[in-house]
Amino acid sequence: MADKIQFELVSPAKLLVSSPVDMVVVPGTEGDFGALVRHAPMITTVRPGVIVVHDGGKVSSSIFVAGGFAEVNEERITVLAEEAIPVGDITAELAAARKKAAKDALDDAKTDREKAQAQRLILIAEALEAARH
Repeated sequence: MADKIQFELVSPAKLLVSSPVDMVVVPGTEGDFGALVRHAPMITTVRPGVIVVHDGGKVSSSIFVAGGFAEVNEERITVLAEEAIPVGDITAELAAARKKAAKDALDDAKTDREKAQAQRLILIAEALEAARH
């Protein structure tokens, strides 16, 4: 256990993952970063993308996140995600529906704030589509 980092993925509704793993690769706002045991402490924002969990010398899971925050210390990485979906659960229909809803929101946006929110939904929908491949 001493050579593992505790990975916790938390959504607004519940704790989704709590497991010791070898490494977690997170889509940070400034670029992807890997967290291993004894990582330097940091807090960063997470962009829409895929968290890749490595354990036992292989990728043990891949999880799409719509954004959020990550806190890393020497023993633990905690990701607070706005939304999390296992990559294997992302269907073409889901991705297409999210993209359409985002574009519709942009078309209907009247204020700068609504436009900015719709643009963020488009970024999330595009990242969701990219996660399927």
